[in-house]
Amino acid sequence: MSSEKNTVVPELEPLPARLAPRLPPTLLATETAWSGDAAAKKRAREERDALVRGVTSIDAMREAIKRVARALPVIDQVPRIGVLDAAAFRARAAHGLPFLITGVATRWPLSSLTPQSLRERFSHVPVRARVGDYINTAFAPDRAMRDMSMLEYLELVAAGTQGLPPYLGNLELRELNSMCYWPAYFSKMGPPRFWLGPAGTVTPLHCDYDDNIFAQVWGSKRIFLVPPHHDEFLYPSQANAILFGSPVDPEAPDFDKFPLARQAAMIEVIVNPGDMLYVPAGWYHQVRALTFSLSANRWARAMPYALNEDPSLRRTQDQQKSR
Repeated sequence: MSSEKNTVVPELEPLPARLAPRLPPTLLATETAWSGDAAAKKRAREERDALVRGVTSIDAMREAIKRVARALPVIDQVPRIGVLDAAAFRARAAHGLPFLITGVATRWPLSSLTPQSLRERFSHVPVRARVGDYINTAFAPDRAMRDMSMLEYLELVAAGTQGLPPYLGNLELRELNSMCYWPAYFSKMGPPRFWLGPAGTVTPLHCDYDDNIFAQVWGSKRIFLVPPHHDEFLYPSQANAILFGSPVDPEAPDFDKFPLARQAAMIEVIVNPGDMLYVPAGWYHQVRALTFSLSANRWARAMPYALNEDPSLRRTQDQQKSR
């Protein structure tokens, strides 16, 4: 609330054009440079993202994902299946629907870890914790983060909090990589990312425009999924070309504030220790820890399987060389 009083200011006659104040030319040039620099950086990032994924453009890829999704069958649950080899996984992923593979991460040495073993063996590892209201600021560039050691994080969790519990989310913890045996489901994958925190940690509703495999190492999480073409009901905002967030909470939707959300198909799935969930590119998802949990995921860095190597989206060798 402003502390200024309501003061009536008399209107002034506009100055003649020759007397109107002007910004110094150097300032105008600087502002234009800043604006152009930001736009250039955005274009460069999107071009780099497209190049990495071998597609003509990220915009075209996003629109194709939503177009393909409109032809998908309606599902009300995520199927749970046994372990698949790479060929079987890719064939199933080409259908563009999420599915859950049981018993994958139980084979990982990481699955034998506990919060206590993290404290004993990895207390020195530097981490960056999400603190404060990291739900409503999830996709803001200035959200609250705090650098600390793994030991300090575990002690912070043990101390408890009245608000959201602190969360280690989307971190590269290279010390844990050798303890994971990732199936070769994607021919080109980004580095493993780790997610650690107590019951109550939440990643709000969002979508990534990359295929994703999400492994639940220990603990359980509730995940809500919404198909890509239902973004028109989710009031999305763009964080970057491959990441969009939504203010809709599938666990407690505010239909007065977001009436279109009534039309969004929301599918709930519980992931348990050892489970690996395939989240196709463009599917919105919200994740809540039901217990103290350790999860890991990897994103593909290629054209999503649901697009079936659409030749109209594939970047040619000549296009690759011209960049």
